[in-house]
Amino acid sequence: MARGDRVAFEELYRRTSPWLAVRLRRRCADEQMVAEVMQETYLAVWRAAGSFAGSGSGSGAGGSAVGWLWTIAARRLVDAFRRRAHHAEPPPAAAPHPVAPAAEEEALLATVGGDVGDALGRLAPELRDVLRAMVLDGLSVRETAVVLGLPEGTVKTRARRARIAMREALA
Repeated sequence: MARGDRVAFEELYRRTSPWLAVRLRRRCADEQMVAEVMQETYLAVWRAAGSFAGSGSGSGAGGSAVGWLWTIAARRLVDAFRRRAHHAEPPPAAAPHPVAPAAEEEALLATVGGDVGDALGRLAPELRDVLRAMVLDGLSVRETAVVLGLPEGTVKTRARRARIAMREALA
């Protein structure tokens, strides 16, 4: 893909777009915004593929490539929320949390096993959402606030409460 191979790009899109769309929909209920973010993300990936390939990642780049893709998408989603807010239209609330745990949630808890996984599983969903956005997605407080539709102070408070709860559960 870094050499302009469209077939490689199409394969990346085929393999990652369903996962990325689901992940974006969990943070934004507006299908049009999700579609725009997807388009912007893959355009940015196509344009910047050479810089990623030059990062020295070897055969284990699969996880790194997916992380890179999600980082781009998360930043594009934050930008989309900001653009919408700038045009005086409030961003739609994040998609409601399903009653059954999402596949992403189950994968997170399965990946992080033992005491840490148990502690994560016991966190309140709103604390786990903030922890996921800041730790797993690598978003800043401001970006997490935009994506989750919360004030920055609330994000900071929830992040602090999550850290305290995790520390107590693991002590």
